[in-house]
Amino acid sequence: TEVIGDKMKLVVQKVKKASVTSEGTLTGQINKGYMVLVGIKVTDTKAEADYLAKKLINLRIFEDENEKMNLSIKDVGGELLLVSQFTLYGDATQGNRPSFIEAARPEQANELYEYFCNQCAKEIKVEKGVFQTHMEVSLVNDGPVTIILEK
Repeated sequence: TEVIGDKMKLVVQKVKKASVTSEGTLTGQINKGYMVLVGIKVTDTKAEADYLAKKLINLRIFEDENEKMNLSIKDVGGELLLVSQFTLYGDATQGNRPSFIEAARPEQANELYEYFCNQCAKEIKVEKGVFQTHMEVSLVNDGPVTIILEK
């Protein structure tokens, strides 16, 4: 049986536009594309980041001329807004206050987050939040379409 939350995790939201502000400063802004929450688990490596970067760039959730989800973000000239999100590994099965023991420690998580951002930026425009700060994310969902990718 697979354990839920046992891997690097992306929450991908197709957007018409999105932005992130960190401590009052706009740090990332995109038009059509994906706003992605990036959760990094303590056991994650560059192998998971490489796999998910490729999967994200090639994910086909934009409509083609027949209104079928058949086009990737590259096909439509979209952009990525990547936001690090350790709370994706919040475990509230024991009580009501989540435990974040499964989330990677800040140094490891930031290194892998930056690596992931750089891998994606080889293929497409990437904007991002500021790691380990209080951020405000604003977005206009398109669809809405939300996909969870894990590796």
